[in-house]
Amino acid sequence: MPLRISKKFLRLIFISAIVLLTDNQLFAQEYKIKTIVIDAGHGGIDGTTRGLKYTEKDLALKTALALGAAIEQELKDVKVIYTRTTDVFIPLYERINIANEAKADLFISIHLNDMAAKAVRVPNGYKTVKGKRVAQYKTVYRKPTSVRGTETFVSGLGRVNEQDEVIKRENASMFLEDNYEANYSGFVPNDPENAIILSLMKNAYRTQSLNLAKFIQEEYVAVGRVNRGVQEKSLAVLARAGMPAVLTEIGFLSNPEEEEYMASESGQIEIVNCLLRAIKAYKTQIEI
Repeated sequence: MPLRISKKFLRLIFISAIVLLTDNQLFAQEYKIKTIVIDAGHGGIDGTTRGLKYTEKDLALKTALALGAAIEQELKDVKVIYTRTTDVFIPLYERINIANEAKADLFISIHLNDMAAKAVRVPNGYKTVKGKRVAQYKTVYRKPTSVRGTETFVSGLGRVNEQDEVIKRENASMFLEDNYEANYSGFVPNDPENAIILSLMKNAYRTQSLNLAKFIQEEYVAVGRVNRGVQEKSLAVLARAGMPAVLTEIGFLSNPEEEEYMASESGQIEIVNCLLRAIKAYKTQIEI
């Protein structure tokens, strides 16, 4: 009986070879960072996260465009590609496909963090009961406003139902797509072969992604930002990255002070400069 080899099995062999070669290819030939894809998180119908004045999708786009302009100004030999330049909805899988098709050397996704609203009992007047005034309360939902800081993510393992609230919020964009189960095969469904493929793709660029994320967090800390660390999480937008890729949360919209900082000219300049210095540090480390 002839041996029947599935296409998925062949893909596993191919990607396994990439994993083995990735760490060594830099030493085999001259390597230069030539293309960086900058992804402004959310956009269009995917834009419900907001602070008192601003939305995540708008500030993420503002930061992404400013970072791209800074890279083009400071790194003349690097091409910048944006996943979006206007307020439009781009499916998560298309974002990383843009980078893969461009054979990009880096993928940087810019987001703003938020805190989930919590139930709080607050006074709601008085009621007379048997001749006595009795305080009344009602339940309202409010976001904690004191949490602040920055954090940067690289692709990790796990399924959507195992993720914390921050990651669930970032992955929620996929469910706005009509055909999300097909678009994220192996990420949402429990398909062992696809899960192996995704795991191999993550491992191929894990070290480089972690290095870039570390540089980014170090730059944030250097200007006095609160460091919430580098974390490996199962993020749909990074899952199939064919290059080092990170998602950085530049601050909390739910914190009024950080919201104003991120929207201000001085805050934008500082954030962009942090990211630019991190890219330069990574570029210096990785290039031969």
